[in-house]
Amino acid sequence: MTNDEALLAVRQHFESLFPKTCASCHRQFATLREYIVVTTRVGPAKSCDAEMGDWRPTEPIGSLALANCPCGSTLALSTESMAHEQRMTLLTWVKRETQRRGISSSDLLEGLRDDIRKQVLNEPQA
Repeated sequence: MTNDEALLAVRQHFESLFPKTCASCHRQFATLREYIVVTTRVGPAKSCDAEMGDWRPTEPIGSLALANCPCGSTLALSTESMAHEQRMTLLTWVKRETQRRGISSSDLLEGLRDDIRKQVLNEPQA
């Protein structure tokens, strides 16, 4: 998997999670773009499997990117519902890239998060 393929896979998966509704205030985010614009990031994105050093999990936990709704409730974008094979391919990419670049998995995923954000916000609105 290349960086561009990882970016595309994660972005497409995250876009498939919308519409998304805040469980606390019931605000609905129609698109990934609206979610990015309206919410506020909370901490770095993380791969639970990578942080545990489990590079070949039989039941991968996946990755999380947290953000706060304007009401203050924390929302998550997760790879939990992504196909198992794709999650494992992404985890292999995370391992390879963190070793190659000498960075943490959170640093790698934050860069991916930034790239997705830039792509989404630089596209014309429909």
